[in-house]
Amino acid sequence: MKGKFITAAAMEREQWDWGVLAWASRPATTGARDLVVVEVTLEHGQGHNFHKHPDQEEVIYVLEGAIEQWIEQENQLLSAGDSVFIGADAVHASFNVSGSPAKLLAILGPSIGEEGYALIDVFEEEPWRSLR
Repeated sequence: MKGKFITAAAMEREQWDWGVLAWASRPATTGARDLVVVEVTLEHGQGHNFHKHPDQEEVIYVLEGAIEQWIEQENQLLSAGDSVFIGADAVHASFNVSGSPAKLLAILGPSIGEEGYALIDVFEEEPWRSLR
């Protein structure tokens, strides 16, 4: 496939307890081999808890709102226009600290499997469960 247009209306969406994932590109829908791109909406007071992607790098770009972004045991407040690079296998988490939904663009590479990403949750393990 040379390319594919994905309209907002046609974007695949997944509802989670903490927000919504809207897939702009992943292998199952675009045939992407190197990039996975997903718009993430974190509801007020919610977050994507501590996890890691063993074989993938990630960039998170804040589109709207403000988040408390963690990389390992370090955190920083990010607002619209800010971004973070997360190396492969680095534990990270994003928590919405704004008064409204926060919207992020997450880009991961390389693409892994049909879903496009491999994720390992670690939020129940120390030191991650005691950090926040």
